[in-house]
Amino acid sequence: MSPILVWSVAVAQMLLGLAMGCAALRMIRGPRAHDRVVGFDSLYVNAMLLLVTFGIGSGTTLYFEAALIVALLGFVGSVALAKFLLRGEVIE
Repeated sequence: MSPILVWSVAVAQMLLGLAMGCAALRMIRGPRAHDRVVGFDSLYVNAMLLLVTFGIGSGTTLYFEAALIVALLGFVGSVALAKFLLRGEVIE
């Protein structure tokens, strides 16, 4: 791997870690439930992207598969939370 790619992946991982910390803070301290859902959305997207950068850095496909699973579970969780906030129940 070229040095510029190694450097850029390392910087991306540090910035994604910082973004995950900010999203976790919003999820914990959010004044309303809607803010917490947005924090959760941001957290799982950043976690997925962090796994993708790990996959780019290591060259294995295992991280890409894990990122796909995180994306699917995060989307389902977001839909369930949005439905709960909208109607007050998830399963009708």
